[in-house]
Amino acid sequence: MKTFVIKAPLLLLLTVLALASHPEGSHFVGSFQTLFTGYGLPEPQFISLGFLDDIQFERFNSRADSPGMKHCAPWIDHHKADYWKKKSQKALSDFQTMRQLLQLMLHAYNHSTLGYHTIQKRYGCHALPRGYFSHGFLEVAFNGHDYIRLNEDLRTWTAVGKAPEILRQRWEKNGFAETMKIYLEVECLDSLLTELEYGKEILLRTEPPKIHVTRKARPDRKITLRCWALSFYPPEITLTWERDGCNQMQYMEVVETRPAGDGTFQKWVAVVVSSGEEQRYTCRVNHKGLPEVITLKWEPPETTIPIMAIIIPVVLGALLMGAVMTFLIWKRRTRGKEGPGSSSCLHGNNKPKL
Repeated sequence: MKTFVIKAPLLLLLTVLALASHPEGSHFVGSFQTLFTGYGLPEPQFISLGFLDDIQFERFNSRADSPGMKHCAPWIDHHKADYWKKKSQKALSDFQTMRQLLQLMLHAYNHSTLGYHTIQKRYGCHALPRGYFSHGFLEVAFNGHDYIRLNEDLRTWTAVGKAPEILRQRWEKNGFAETMKIYLEVECLDSLLTELEYGKEILLRTEPPKIHVTRKARPDRKITLRCWALSFYPPEITLTWERDGCNQMQYMEVVETRPAGDGTFQKWVAVVVSSGEEQRYTCRVNHKGLPEVITLKWEPPETTIPIMAIIIPVVLGALLMGAVMTFLIWKRRTRGKEGPGSSSCLHGNNKPKL
């Protein structure tokens, strides 16, 4: 079970990205809310973020100049002003609910209102490729440790900690699970499909990965081969190493797919090999944007002659050729000025008279 961390909202985004991992063709929408107190804050601050898959499409900040739910998706806002008014009212209502949860937590653990405290709440739903409801979730975490969550049956609760146990009893008494179940299966799913339609040109696009393999020597004289896939969308991708056609999954170092910051994703897998055996290893890449599975190996760089090794002989050759041509021209001119019998050379008995 993963719980929220204390520092929000930056680390909350990492939680969102982790939740955005979903089977190919399915989609996810969710709200991620944080209430935190701290020295220097006159009152608790509340932040609510809405995500569709890996893209933030709405936000609310209680400390903004004009608090209200704002559209921040990369696609056009097709909603009417009335819609955002209702969303802002709901955010303010959630703010009030979170403040009540804060008081519950402070009382349960006998904490002072001063100091750093965090309550985080996340809820949302997943839809299958054809738009059918898959599953929903709701979780509230207190100071990054204790939590209460709605189980997969959307009828029962799991609570860890004193404050969550008190909350579980209250929610079971007033039938909150049934209310949440209806919301997740109907309203949440409808919101997902609506936003998906508005943002389909971005969310349903495909961008094939840019792939390359790098080689790095290790201190133990082994070699690390790393297969990179960059600038791809959607995020679902498969990268594997093979040795002589045999899968090396158990020997690979794999990183999770990461956002590149420009709406695309990146990922790499690495394998350690013996020096000289690099060509026995092949990286296989499978992605929706590729017409077929791509395979590639590390290619050693082409042998090149240093540029100075080319320039110096050329320059010396040019200088030598220039010297030869100058001598020949001088020789020709000198020969043309000498008359008959005025040879500049001494032959046989033609010695000068004393």
